[in-house]
Amino acid sequence: MHRLIAERGLDDTGFTADDARAALRDMIRARRFDERALALQRRGWMSGYPPFRGQEASQIGAAHAMRDDDVLLPTYRSNALQLARGVPPSDIFLFRRGHAEYNSDHDVPVFPQAVPIGSQIPHAAGVGMAANYRGDDHAALVCFGDGATSEGDFHEGLNFAGVFDAPVVFFCENNGWAISLPRERQTASESIAAKADAYGIDGMQVDGNDPLAVREAVERGFEKARAGEPVLIESLTYRQGPHTTADDPSRYRDDEPDLPEWRTRDPLDRFESFCREGGVVDDAAVEAMHDDADEELREAVERAETTPEPGTDELFDSVYAELPPELARQREEHVAFVERNGSFDIER
Repeated sequence: MHRLIAERGLDDTGFTADDARAALRDMIRARRFDERALALQRRGWMSGYPPFRGQEASQIGAAHAMRDDDVLLPTYRSNALQLARGVPPSDIFLFRRGHAEYNSDHDVPVFPQAVPIGSQIPHAAGVGMAANYRGDDHAALVCFGDGATSEGDFHEGLNFAGVFDAPVVFFCENNGWAISLPRERQTASESIAAKADAYGIDGMQVDGNDPLAVREAVERGFEKARAGEPVLIESLTYRQGPHTTADDPSRYRDDEPDLPEWRTRDPLDRFESFCREGGVVDDAAVEAMHDDADEELREAVERAETTPEPGTDELFDSVYAELPPELARQREEHVAFVERNGSFDIER
C-alpha cells in the first residue's frame, strides 16, 4: 500500500512544495467544478451528471503522474482527471448539453469519456499495442471503477496487455460502490489489485485519498509499463455522493460505511490540512485558488451558454475519419428532410 500523508511529511516524500501546491490547486478546481455541475444539472441546465466528490485526490494524483504525450482513456466519472490534464471545463459542460465532447482546440491526448461500463479498457490495450508497433514512447492510462472489473472487457483488456506487453496503466478507482453494489458482492478476491496475477502483470494498492501517494504509485506504474510490464493499480477512495443525479444512495447504504477513516475522510480537507501544517499554503493562497477556480467556471458556463446548439446533422460527424458511402447517403437524406420540414420532428 502506497501511503504518504499518514506516514511521512512532505520532506520525506520526494515531492516539493510546488508539487503539493499544484495538487491542492487542481483538487480545489475539481471540487468547485463538481459542485457547480451538480447545481447546474439540478436546475435543468444540462443532462444527468455523475458526481465525483471524494475522488479528487485519486484523479489529480494520477493526472500529475502523466507525461504530456501519455494517452488518457477516461470513464464518465473522470472529470477531475480530464481537467487536470488540460481539458477545458467548458468542453465537459458542452458534452453534457448535447455537443460533441471536445469543442475547443486543445491538443491533449484524451479519448472521449466512456459511458458504457468497461468498454474503454480493451481500447487502452489497443492504444498501448499501437505505441509498441509504431515505436512510440508514450503510454496509456485507463480509468474505471470497481464495478467495471466484473465486465468481460476488463478481463479481455488486461489479458491482451499482459500477452503483448502493452505500455498501459490500468487505474481502478475502488470507491466502495458499483452503483448500489458493494465490492464484496462482486468478487471473492481479496482485492482488485490481486486480479493482476491472473494476467501475469503487477498489481498494487494505493491510498486514493492522498494525491501524492497516488502520484508516486502511478509514476512507478508508468515506469514499469514503458518497460513492457503493464500494471493494475487499485486506488482506494470513497464516493461521497450518488452514482449519478438519478440515484438515491440512502436506499442502499448507511451514513457510516464499514471502511477505515483514512478512506472515507474528505480528501480535500485532509490534503489542505497537510499543506497548511507543512507551510505549503496559507489562507491567502487557498482563497486565491478558490477565486481562480470560480472565475474559470464562470467563463466556462458563459461559453457553454453562448455556443449554438448542435445541428442534428452533426450526428454523422466525428465517427469516421472519412464518412463511409452509406452514412454519407443517410446524411444527405437527413439534411434534405430538415430542409423540407424545418426540423427533425418526426410527428410534424
